[in-house]
Amino acid sequence: MPELIPRLIENFRENKPVRAGSLIITIFGDAIAPHGGTVWLGSLIKLFEAFGLNQRLVRTSVFRLSQEGWLSAEQVGRRSYYSLTQSGRRRFESAFRRIYSAPATQWNGEWCLVFAGHSALGATEREKLRRELTWQGFGMLAPGVLGHPAMDATDILATLQEHAVQDKVVVMRAHGMTELGGLPLHELVAECWHLDELSQAYRDFLDRYRPILRQLQGVEALEPLDCLLVRTLLIHDYRRVLLRDPQLPDELLPADWAGTAARLLCRNLYRLTQEPAERYLLANLETADGPLPEAAPYFYNRFGGL
Repeated sequence: MPELIPRLIENFRENKPVRAGSLIITIFGDAIAPHGGTVWLGSLIKLFEAFGLNQRLVRTSVFRLSQEGWLSAEQVGRRSYYSLTQSGRRRFESAFRRIYSAPATQWNGEWCLVFAGHSALGATEREKLRRELTWQGFGMLAPGVLGHPAMDATDILATLQEHAVQDKVVVMRAHGMTELGGLPLHELVAECWHLDELSQAYRDFLDRYRPILRQLQGVEALEPLDCLLVRTLLIHDYRRVLLRDPQLPDELLPADWAGTAARLLCRNLYRLTQEPAERYLLANLETADGPLPEAAPYFYNRFGGL
């Protein structure tokens, strides 16, 4: 095993408390969903031993994810098999689409605004909606007004319907009128989305994974387990930064935006490790019908093609 991989695992375990549930989400979204979305708990436990996570922690974390609506369990004999729920799959697809798909390259200057301050929306509903839209990249432009410059209307509608508030909020498309003056957009964006903090998180990601890419590029035959460990932690760390990133159009970002370099690094390292990692998954994870099935065709479209 290349020397930087144990250090990468140790860095993950040094974060206290160890967020096993978050890593399980990464595994399901990155590796299990393309292979049908279901896995035997026993093979999942064996996999996480390589990350230094014990059986009890994995079982507890999977149970919590089930309680939170991410996973559902099916008992077959003495074995438990876990699958993505419909709601969990939707959230996985929304989050992981942002990871693997290229961000929009052109922006027409249009904003999507969600007005969530109306009295028809209760305080609890308002807070849940705010958290969900923030997770999807919206910023709080003013009290009760959330906005994003490049949001898919389908995703917004699904969110409003899931929270049963589509008839309690106002959603508008808007264009800035810079000819009338006002606060420069770059200042508004920097204030609403804390871009300085986000840029530093991307630079930390680059510092962590650039040496690993260089080291693995020098290895003649990559080990399948090593590649799965690197691929999983790569996506895990990238996801944690990216899901804080509103993925704003280039026109609203600094010229030296670190997120661009981070994406290229993630793509290159993922492409390098994905094939051996897939061999490990197919050989070691099980479903109720036997070995994990082959990945669905969409898997190979990640990062513009694997």
